[in-house]
Amino acid sequence: MAETETQSLKRTPLYDVHLAHGGKMVPFAGYEMPVQFEGVKPEHLWTREHAGLFDVSHMGPCFLFLKEGLGQAGAHEKIAALMERLVPSNIAILKPGQGRLSVLLNDQGGILDDLIITRMPGEGLDGMLYIVVNGAVKNEDWAHIERELGNEAGLQKADDRILMALQGPKAEAVLTQHFPEAADLTFMRCAYLERGDEKIMLSRSGYTGEDGFELLLPNNSYGLGIVNSLLEDDRVKPIGLGARDSLRLEAGLCLYGHDMDTTRDPVEADLGWVIQKSRRERADFPGAERILKAFADGPSEKRVGIQPLERAPAREGTEIHVNGEAVGVVTSGGFGPSVEKPIAMGYVRADLAVAGTKVDLMVRGKARPAEVCDLPFVQPNYKR
Repeated sequence: MAETETQSLKRTPLYDVHLAHGGKMVPFAGYEMPVQFEGVKPEHLWTREHAGLFDVSHMGPCFLFLKEGLGQAGAHEKIAALMERLVPSNIAILKPGQGRLSVLLNDQGGILDDLIITRMPGEGLDGMLYIVVNGAVKNEDWAHIERELGNEAGLQKADDRILMALQGPKAEAVLTQHFPEAADLTFMRCAYLERGDEKIMLSRSGYTGEDGFELLLPNNSYGLGIVNSLLEDDRVKPIGLGARDSLRLEAGLCLYGHDMDTTRDPVEADLGWVIQKSRRERADFPGAERILKAFADGPSEKRVGIQPLERAPAREGTEIHVNGEAVGVVTSGGFGPSVEKPIAMGYVRADLAVAGTKVDLMVRGKARPAEVCDLPFVQPNYKR
C-alpha cells in the first residue's frame, strides 16, 4: 500500500483490534480493513461451523426521523411514506423492530444501493427508521436522502460508532451471554437496548447466509470491551473481507457495485421480491414504468448462478458465451470453500437463465465449460 494512499484512508474504531489479531490490512471502501487473519478458507469454514466476528464499521448506519417529532399517532406511517418515495418496498407495514431489505432507486429504476430499513422498536420511537447502507456509496446515499426528504426528515449518521457482525451457528449461544435479548429475536428483527448510558442496536441479520447478528455499539471503552470479550470466547474468531466475500457469494447475495448498479433494475437483479404487491399496484416508486414493464414482459437479462465445470475459477468481468456468442458476464466469482468448487454469479440473456443451460466462460481467452444454476450455492441458516 502506497504511503499517500494509506494517509487518505480512514480507520474504523476496531483498527487496533485487527492489528492485535494479526489482520492483513488493505484499502477497502475508503478504509483500512482486514482482508484476512489466518486465511480466507479457514476463516470461511470457521464461520460456517462456529462464529465469526466481522468489522462492518465502514458501512453506513443512520437514523431517519420526522422533524415534527416522534411518538405521536401516525408517526410511523408518515416516516414510512417519506422513505417509500425512494424505495419500492412497503415500509408502512413494518412492525416495531422489523427490518426489510430494499433498494434505493434512481428515476430510471436503476439501483443506487441496497439497504436494510428497520422500524425502530421501543416506546416513543415511532417516526424513526434505522437504516444501514453500503460503505462504498454511503455519502452519495445520504446526500440523496437528504436532498429528497430533508424538508420533512432529519438524518443522523452513525458511522462513527462500532458496527460489527457475529455470524455462524454458535453466534446466539455466544451473544446471549452478553445480551440475553438476542435469543428472542428472529431473522430481520431488531432490539434497542440500553445499558446504563450506553445505547445499542441489536438486529438478527447479516450477509453470510448464516444465522447471526449485527450490533451498533458506542465507540468507547464499553463498545470495545464487548468486541474484545467476544473475541476472547473460544467459539469466536475475527474474520476478514476475503471470507466475507466467499460466504456471501455461496449464499447468493449481491455485492453492490459488482452484482448490481445503476444500470440494473430489481427485476434483472432477481430482487423483484423486494417490491410487494401493494407497491406494484400503486406504481408510485422511482422508475416504476421500467420496472413494471420488466415484471410484465420479463427482463432482457437476468442474474443467475454459474457453475464452472472445471477447477479454474471465473472472476468478475469474465464473458459468458454460447456457441461463440457473448450472452452475459460474470459479476462475482471465486472458490467456494464450503462447496469445495469454483462458483460464480452473473447476468445472462433472459432466455438462457434456466438451470442446466450449458455456457462457456472465457477464461484467459479460452472457453471453459459451465452451466447456469440456481442460487444460493449454500442454503441459508436463518432463524425464522
